[in-house]
Amino acid sequence: MPADSNRRSVVVITGASSGIGHAAATLALRRGARVAALGLAPPSAPTGEWSAAEKAGDLLFAECDVRVEGDVEAAFARASAALGPVTGAICSAGIDTGAPSHELSMETWQKVLETNLTGTFLTCRAAIRSFRESGHPGAIVCVSSPWSFVAPRVGGAAAYAASKGGVSSLVRALAVEYAGAGIRVNAVTPGATETELMWANVAPEDLASTRVKINEEVPFGRLADPEEPARAALWLLGPEAGYITGANLTCDGGVLAAGVLTA
Repeated sequence: MPADSNRRSVVVITGASSGIGHAAATLALRRGARVAALGLAPPSAPTGEWSAAEKAGDLLFAECDVRVEGDVEAAFARASAALGPVTGAICSAGIDTGAPSHELSMETWQKVLETNLTGTFLTCRAAIRSFRESGHPGAIVCVSSPWSFVAPRVGGAAAYAASKGGVSSLVRALAVEYAGAGIRVNAVTPGATETELMWANVAPEDLASTRVKINEEVPFGRLADPEEPARAALWLLGPEAGYITGANLTCDGGVLAAGVLTA
């Protein structure tokens, strides 16, 4: 969604195999963008829109581990070659563990930080390089979390919260560093969202009761659909947000405002 309306948008989206990233890719295609969808594996159930876009040459899926510098650089090179100059990027790849801090292994700590923070940095860096090479400013949106601002009541969130706090700080730093080049960097901050990651650390027998508890604590009374934060991310990429950079757009159903952070 570039500011230059004469150019067709080319958006690179990480974590596009599922969740918010998949919703953002689908919505971007629906709005006429060309999309490079990055993930560890293709979506298990690609939509008809994906199939049609691939046939039309408007969608490229690239296997990519955002922790690996070479994977990220190669994915952006493929995107530019296949779809045209990259105009925007959404950094949505992320993981969580749920392990109590006193039981958290260094291996797990590093994996969360490398995926959520280092992976976001590598994606941002590749996007900025791509923008500069093409000579056109672009926009980046990173997916953060309310846990980057305040601590959750539940335990086992140290690695995830630290990684997302780093993402929010990275967004501000990059926004200021590249504002002079016309490159915008923002974050969307979703709360509890109906994704696989949301339930990854909840025991099957606790799913129903956990859902009830979350619905009671979110002021809107429900979890977000993945398309809701995806719409916010795409808005931040677009010309309507052309004077916004370094911002965190909260899309959490009022969770931060209410001071409720169970999930």
